[in-house]
Amino acid sequence: MSGKMKGKLPEKPIDLTQQSAFRPHAGAKKLVIKNFRTSSTKDQSETYCERTQQELREALVAIFKQQPLQLSLERLYRGVEDMCRHGREKHVYSLLYEVIENHMQTDVWNSIWAECGSDNIDMLRVVLNRWQVLDRQTVIIRSIFSYLDRTYLLREKSACSVNDLTIAHFRRMLWAENRVARTPWARCVAGVCDLVAFDRAGDGRFDSGLLRESIKMLHVLNIYQKSFEKAFIDDSTKFFRHFAEERSTWSLKEYIMACKDFLNAEDYRCNAYNFDTTTKKQLLNAAHGILIIDYTEKLLNAESLAKLLAENEVDSMKALYDLLRLSGIQTKLKVPLTEYVQRTGVDIVGDTTRGDEMVMRLLELRRSLDIIVRDAFGGDEEFVYDIRQAFCAFMDDRQATAGWSTGTSKIGEMIAKHIDLLLRGGIKALPKTLLSDHKDRAAAEQSGQASTGDEDAELDRQLDQALDLFRFIEGKDAFEAFYKKDLARRLLMGRSASQDAERNMLRKLRDECGANFTRNLEQMFRDQEIAKGEMEAFKEHTARLENRPPVDLQVMVISAAAWPSYPDVRLRIPKEIAREAERFEQWYKYKHEGRKLTWPHALANCTIRATFPKGTKELSVSAYQAVVLVLFNNVDLDGFLSYEQISTATGLQGADLERTLQSLACGRVRVLTKHPRGRDVNPTDTFTINKNFSDPKIKIKINQIQLKETKEENKATHDRIVEDRKYETQAVIVRVMKARKTMGHSELMAEVLNHTRKRGPLDPAQIKKMIETLIDKDYIEREGNMYHYVS
Repeated sequence: MSGKMKGKLPEKPIDLTQQSAFRPHAGAKKLVIKNFRTSSTKDQSETYCERTQQELREALVAIFKQQPLQLSLERLYRGVEDMCRHGREKHVYSLLYEVIENHMQTDVWNSIWAECGSDNIDMLRVVLNRWQVLDRQTVIIRSIFSYLDRTYLLREKSACSVNDLTIAHFRRMLWAENRVARTPWARCVAGVCDLVAFDRAGDGRFDSGLLRESIKMLHVLNIYQKSFEKAFIDDSTKFFRHFAEERSTWSLKEYIMACKDFLNAEDYRCNAYNFDTTTKKQLLNAAHGILIIDYTEKLLNAESLAKLLAENEVDSMKALYDLLRLSGIQTKLKVPLTEYVQRTGVDIVGDTTRGDEMVMRLLELRRSLDIIVRDAFGGDEEFVYDIRQAFCAFMDDRQATAGWSTGTSKIGEMIAKHIDLLLRGGIKALPKTLLSDHKDRAAAEQSGQASTGDEDAELDRQLDQALDLFRFIEGKDAFEAFYKKDLARRLLMGRSASQDAERNMLRKLRDECGANFTRNLEQMFRDQEIAKGEMEAFKEHTARLENRPPVDLQVMVISAAAWPSYPDVRLRIPKEIAREAERFEQWYKYKHEGRKLTWPHALANCTIRATFPKGTKELSVSAYQAVVLVLFNNVDLDGFLSYEQISTATGLQGADLERTLQSLACGRVRVLTKHPRGRDVNPTDTFTINKNFSDPKIKIKINQIQLKETKEENKATHDRIVEDRKYETQAVIVRVMKARKTMGHSELMAEVLNHTRKRGPLDPAQIKKMIETLIDKDYIEREGNMYHYVS
């Protein structure tokens, strides 16, 4: 070995034979470290536990007295953990239980009675304050004893958690009896009820925050349903009875709105102040039972409801419907509603003094009911159906229309005249109450239909409304007759507001009643188109003449079979017009051999130019008015014509002449002056040109009074309807007997009534007369109570 070794040698030589403790090949040796032994282990543990218990006790007392802690929360938490780890869980729990119990029964109890007064709400406020303080203290206590919570208390079924322990002690303290007063809990319940009573009465002593937090406290203490709910419901029920009894003498509208507002307030309070859903249900059920069920007779009073419906009280009806629906008895509203509809409808159709307003009033009634069903009843289809049934009932009630000589046929007549008003004047002829509102327009747009904001679409909707009334009536033959007359006037005189509307209405009638019903009406439109072609051909013919006609004659040739018949009035027309009319007649007969033309002058209209001292005007007048005005061409400005002179020169007599002169001299536009002045025209009157006549318009239309239907014409139309109905009834009897050959009397009567119902109502006595007539004509023969068809 090379090199040098440096270092100090040992003083003594190493004895290699001596036994060593280091044995590398013998394995690890166990090393034990022991504490110094000054005293026994048991004494140390007891001392530590006692000290820790004292620290915990002092900490709990400080927390309850709201004083600062002497030790940190971590130190206290460790102490609890050490106690639990050494099997001292019960001691810790007992300590906690004892301190809380002592605090509740002494400090809290005494402070509550020391601070509260005799008022229940004061007691509630003090208890709530103590509870909120305890709630904050429990958070700190729970953090200190959380180890106990997570271990011992979690598995020990007989012990409560720290949080539940404080709740249980506070709850038990509230139930403790007192010598001089009720338990704090009883007064707290009374205080909550008092707060609700203040809120119901609008009392300024109501404290919303106190009520909200008090209800929350009751939930946390788990005594809400066990003790509070029943007392609160009983107290509220007494209030409901008093509320209803106090307002039972109010009007129906006032009672409904009071109940609506009251129930809304009860519902809001339950939601806003944390009342349980079961409380809300019981509370509202009690309110519904008392305010609604017990006062159903008042809510469904027919007279009171009729007043609300007549005044279109949509809000009140909605409130009433909602109230009844809450109790599930909204269907009971159908009876007084249908009674009102029938009673009001009978008054309308039976009012002989306001016959011209019948359909408008029916439509206004229907419109108001539709709005109520839509806005108040939520579109309930059951009410829609009942209203329709009520309309059917009174519109086909013979007693309701007994005041009219024509019976139920009067309704069909007035519906036809209303449609005539629409097709002549459009929606401008209607009141605003019948027009669509924003909800109707929104519904139309949503369904993909044309918006009712468009005038054509609105007119179409109004025609549908009138057609809906038409569906309710049985006397459809009366409607057909008057609709045909009015359509003829509109087509012949060019008075339709819209040709599209005319054809649209014709399509609706065809869809509703079938092609046979509208066959003649469709022929009238075809005649109109043919007449336009004929007139164009005549214009081409006259254009080739050397002498141009002095007047522009327009003629519409129609077939007598499809159009109504008109009286033949011998009117002396001016020579120029008579010459041109004769020329057209010769041309037409040359083109169509064998045809005969008649001239219904009552339907003719003219445009004439009139010169007055204050200017020249174009007057749109009827043929009757025109022939009268032309007479004054041969009269000086200061001259006059007598009634007799005008009658002789024009050929007009009686009512026709009187109405014509009245329209020219007594109407809004007075181009003639009557002497003496007055509204009625007499045979002794004289007439002069109105030298002072003036008007800002150049073209003026003078109302054609003579075109209005007279009573005689109306009666003649109804008489013709009756006669047609007789022939149709006889035809039905023959048709039925031909198919059945033999029938009994009652069976035949039933079949005839069924087949003729759509055309118009028939009295069984009338049918019996028709049968007798057919027996006399040998169409059928009678054998006992049986009828046999004679082939």
